[in-house]
Amino acid sequence: MITSVFFDVGETIVDESREYGTWADWLGVPRHAFSAVFGAIIARGLDYRETFQVFRPGFDLTEERERRTAAGQPESFTEEDLYPDARPCLAALRESGLQVGLAGNQTARAETILRALDLPVDVIGTSDGWGVEKPSTAFFDRVITEAGCPADQVLYVGDRLDNDIRPAQEAGIATALVRRGPWGYILGDKTISDRCIFQLDSLAELPDLVRKHNQSAR
Repeated sequence: MITSVFFDVGETIVDESREYGTWADWLGVPRHAFSAVFGAIIARGLDYRETFQVFRPGFDLTEERERRTAAGQPESFTEEDLYPDARPCLAALRESGLQVGLAGNQTARAETILRALDLPVDVIGTSDGWGVEKPSTAFFDRVITEAGCPADQVLYVGDRLDNDIRPAQEAGIATALVRRGPWGYILGDKTISDRCIFQLDSLAELPDLVRKHNQSAR
């Protein structure tokens, strides 16, 4: 029985294509070159931040974020950057009586933006705000605490097998994989994905799947 559904943020509810494009612009490299290297880094199982090191060795992401802000070009996203199925999915789940939350590796600035979007959620948690980031077990322990129910009643929805799905499963949380974004298309491990209770092509599928799952559990 699922009583609480938490979502990753980047590439699960927010399309980060535009934002990564602005990083390519900031580095002064073609967007297609940045995307190609980004994909290669992911395919090798490395941290996506290694992409910046390829183009600018010694790159410090925290410092560069501050420089972008000072230059009037801060990292940002808007309603237009939400995947079209995100808000309707969140709303439908919440209207069905489930607790709905967001929990992702995001900056304090991103958390402020998420709150300003007035999404239909009960909880918004970020790595900056919680002081712990995925894939740490402590991050998912915090998700369980925020959910206020047993781990097996929590569903975590994400696009990354490495950062979202595997560590959530290890914490005893049920999982749903949404296939989109670079990680969703590049990474593959059936030993992890086959343990998901749902594998999605769109978040639009989720409310009905959860409803049917809960009906069968009664």
